[in-house]
Amino acid sequence: MVLINNSHPDDFILLGFADRPWLEFPIFVILLITYPMAMMGNIAIILVCKIDAHLHSPMYLFLTNLSFLDMCYTTSIVPQMLFNLGNSKKTISYVGCALQLYLFSTMGATECLLLAVMSFDRYVAICRPLHYTLIMNQRICILLISITWLCGLTYAISEATLTLQLSLCGINKLDHLLCEIPVLIKTACGEKKANDLALSVACIFIIAVPLCLILASYASIAHAILKIKSSEGRKKAFGTCSSHLIVVFLFYGPAISMYLQPTSSISRNHPKFMALFYGVMIPTINPFIYTLRNKDVKGALGNMGRSIFCSK
Repeated sequence: MVLINNSHPDDFILLGFADRPWLEFPIFVILLITYPMAMMGNIAIILVCKIDAHLHSPMYLFLTNLSFLDMCYTTSIVPQMLFNLGNSKKTISYVGCALQLYLFSTMGATECLLLAVMSFDRYVAICRPLHYTLIMNQRICILLISITWLCGLTYAISEATLTLQLSLCGINKLDHLLCEIPVLIKTACGEKKANDLALSVACIFIIAVPLCLILASYASIAHAILKIKSSEGRKKAFGTCSSHLIVVFLFYGPAISMYLQPTSSISRNHPKFMALFYGVMIPTINPFIYTLRNKDVKGALGNMGRSIFCSK
C-alpha cells in the first residue's frame, strides 16, 4: 500500500481488476452498452407512466420512482467507472469518493425500502381490493415515497459520515471499482468494530426487515391467489406480482451477500462483481422485466411509439 502523510488522502487509486487486467476492456464495452440502455429504458418507463392516463395509479407511481432511482443509482457510479477503465490513471478525488459514497448509499437504501412499499401496494390490491382506493390514496402514496427517501438519506448520511471518519493511516489505494462503505471500512486501519456493528444494525433495518415484510406480504398474496376460483383471475393476479418479485430477489440477493456479513470476511473480488450486478445490471434489466411481463406497460409503450411515428 502507498502511504501518504495525511490521514485522508487528496485522492484514491481504485485498483479495480488490477490483478486481472484482461477483464477491463470487456467490462468497459459492457458498461458502454448497458448504461445507455438503462437510461433509455427507465426514461421510457417514466414517460409512459406520466403520459398514459391508464397508468395513473399507485402501482405505476411507485414504478416511476423505482425507474428514477435506478437512473440515479447507475449514474452515481458508471461514468466514473468508464473514465477509469478507459484511463491508465485510475483515481478519484477524496471529495468525489465521499460524494459517490453518499449518493450510492442513499439510492441503494431507498430502493430497498421502495421495493417493500411496492409489495405492500400489491398486498392491498389483491388481499384488500374493496379498500384499495381508500388505503392507497394519493396522499398516502406520496407520504410512503417521502418516507423511503428520507430513511434512505438518513441511512446514507449516518453510515457514510461514520465511515469517512475512520483513519486510513495514509493508505490511498482501494481494491474496488468505486467507493463503497464495506470496502472503505475494510481498508481503514485501527479499531473498526463500532463501524462493523453500526453497519450491521443499520442494514438489518434497511435490508433484513423490509425483506421479511416483502416475504410476509407475498405469503398473504399467494394465499389469496389460491382462493381465486377463476384460472384467468389467478393468472392475472400472479402476473401483476411476478415482475416485482423477480426484481426483489435480483436486488436483495447481492445486497445481503455484501452488507449482511462482517467486512473482514469479504473476499477481494466479491464487492467488484456485486457492485457491477446491483449497480449496473439490475437498473438495465428492470425496465425489460416490467415491460415484458406487463401488458398495460407494453400497450402504453406501443401507443406512445405509434403516436411518435405518426406525428413524424
